[in-house]
Amino acid sequence: MFRKDNTNEESNFWISYADLMAGLLFVFILLIGAIVSKSMILKTVLHDKDENIHLLSDDLNRSKALIDKTEHELSDSEKALAEKEKLLTLRNARIEKDKAKLTEAEKLLQLKDARIAKDQLKLAESERMFKLKLDEISKLNKMLLEANAKESALSDKIVIVQTLLDKNKKDLKKQEEALNKKKKSLKDYEGKVLVLSNELTDAKNAVKIKDEKLLTLLNAMDEKKTKYDALLQKLQSQKAKIKSLTGIKLHVVAALKEALGDNIDIDKKSGSLRLASNILFGSGEATLKPEAKVSLKKAFEEYIGTLVKDPEIKTHLDKIIIEGHTDSVGSYIYNLNLSQKRALAVMEYLLTLDFTKEHNIRPLMTASGRAYLDAIMVNGVEDKNASRRIEIKFRLKNEDAMNEIEKVLDAK
Repeated sequence: MFRKDNTNEESNFWISYADLMAGLLFVFILLIGAIVSKSMILKTVLHDKDENIHLLSDDLNRSKALIDKTEHELSDSEKALAEKEKLLTLRNARIEKDKAKLTEAEKLLQLKDARIAKDQLKLAESERMFKLKLDEISKLNKMLLEANAKESALSDKIVIVQTLLDKNKKDLKKQEEALNKKKKSLKDYEGKVLVLSNELTDAKNAVKIKDEKLLTLLNAMDEKKTKYDALLQKLQSQKAKIKSLTGIKLHVVAALKEALGDNIDIDKKSGSLRLASNILFGSGEATLKPEAKVSLKKAFEEYIGTLVKDPEIKTHLDKIIIEGHTDSVGSYIYNLNLSQKRALAVMEYLLTLDFTKEHNIRPLMTASGRAYLDAIMVNGVEDKNASRRIEIKFRLKNEDAMNEIEKVLDAK
């Protein structure tokens, strides 16, 4: 009878134990689900930030390509302008040369006119002499009529006079032919002068058209230069704005150093708060020591208080990260698991603080383990004591993008 009761009690014990284990398994499954969900959310956020970085990089590359294209067009325009100026100089030299030729032709024409006038004077003189000769012949004829008796004596003279008359006629005819040739040459020369004058007019019109095209080209170049200057000014303005954003982290680190001084170990470059693991946890354990909670609370409130109480810093604050770190003793998986548990234990305690609730820090906080990936090295040798630590660090909004942009802007 007593043995039967013992059996029932033992059965009830094992049933309760099974229920307890099932409950613990369910809690463990929920915890794993929460960790997986958090990991997926973090991956999504990182992916979005990477896309934003690529988009911003593409915008900068397009701006640089536009500037290079504008500079190339400006260089081509300057070369074309130099070529146009060279051609215009050659054209002006030709025009000056044509003007010199035209002036020389005018001088020759004036000399021709002087010679023609001189020939006309000679011709008039010849005509006057011819008239005189005719008068003399008339007189001789009268004398011949009056003195037939003297015809024989005077016949020789008449023959001589006739010969002279014929000779004078021939000379007069030759002079007329020469005068006609000179008149013809003068008309031909006048035609050449007219052609040169027309060519000079065409050249002047061509130069005028070239000047108008050159003025249009200069106006286009001025307009492109104005656009280029505006684009360059806009780029400089954006660069200055990005520089001011990338300087926020330096401002935050400086504010932390000024507020905390040497009382708390702050990393000079990243501004993260470092806490030794041997103060917070036992060896190989992930449970906070009760006596360590007071110093952890004080350090956290002083460190985070500097960030959240400054309005200028708080607006740019994106995450407060609790990171666990170990030394390289043991396997990676073991150290990763230990560092994650320690980081989570610190975060769970900090979430219970009134300070965290008062300043609504919970949405900003996250925890992760790094194992020995970020071990502290001194002269190429791992400092195991320093490597075993908890780091509390801050992350600014778009910090990765700002760092990449700053590298691009500082590149030469």
